[in-house]
Amino acid sequence: MLTIVTACGNAGNGSSGAQGGAGENTEGASLRDIKVVLDWTPNTNHTGLYVAVDQGFYQEEGLNVEIIQPGQAGADTMVASGEVPFGVSYQEGVTQARTQGVPIVSIAAVIQHNTSGFAAPADRNIKSPKDFEGKTYGGWGSPIDSAVLDTIMSLEGGDVDKVSNVNMGDADFFTAIKRDIDFAWIFYGWTGIEAELRGEAIDMFYVKDYSEKLDYYTPVLISNEKTINEEPELVKAFMRATTKGYEYAIEHPEEAAGILSAAVPDLDKDLVLASQKWLSPKYQDDASRWGEQKAEVWQNYSDWMVEHGLLDQPLEVEKAYTNEFLPTE
Repeated sequence: MLTIVTACGNAGNGSSGAQGGAGENTEGASLRDIKVVLDWTPNTNHTGLYVAVDQGFYQEEGLNVEIIQPGQAGADTMVASGEVPFGVSYQEGVTQARTQGVPIVSIAAVIQHNTSGFAAPADRNIKSPKDFEGKTYGGWGSPIDSAVLDTIMSLEGGDVDKVSNVNMGDADFFTAIKRDIDFAWIFYGWTGIEAELRGEAIDMFYVKDYSEKLDYYTPVLISNEKTINEEPELVKAFMRATTKGYEYAIEHPEEAAGILSAAVPDLDKDLVLASQKWLSPKYQDDASRWGEQKAEVWQNYSDWMVEHGLLDQPLEVEKAYTNEFLPTE
């Protein structure tokens, strides 16, 4: 497991100190060590976490937060097992986990609307999902990939069986499209922005534009039922600070980008800045507050998964997510 950054380096390292209230002065008090595991390598989906570390928002809540990358098991498993209390996941992962009895719960939507979609270099002349026919898709062999392709292609009169599939492995989008694929599924806020900076024109097909059922939350912050039930004040404290981090990133994208770049110096600073400017308005978007989740979004996506044989049983929506721990003021 690779440690990315440890918050509050000058703070104490108490393991069980009580959480302070929002804005409470915890100077000299023992801070509680907490880990939050990312879903992937650090990027602007995670900026609010790094901001909350840098600006001392977690420390104000009595927390010493360490941001880590997932081990081989992945973030969902680490959170479900209680190895870490908080992590970054996706609605599709939480939905599948819940229907298999895995006790993870989404506690906030990082971004209100799905910013992912299929991207192809402009020179492949793919102007509609129907044009995926006869082309090669680079993915990871997930049944969800095929189902999403089938959904959006069918709406345009296309046939998913006419698409070739290649496992991209560890190759990034830009390597893979030069090697053996024509299009791939990307988050525009990172890979799409990188294409802009590289001067490489792409055609982008956002999945949410083809079906409201595909406008799901990705990514989300998760915890586990044990932490939620036994330590609700810890969850509230974590979410108060994290909310401040994302609100800061919404209001100050350039400064937030600088904080992420300083915390993870291996990232391309120009990419981080451009990505942050694009993504910051999308964190909250049309929601009444950052992190808010709606039952219909969870219901719509789980219904779509059932329709495509991706779930063994319907999702108990009310147990999959909660807004209970979002600040009310």
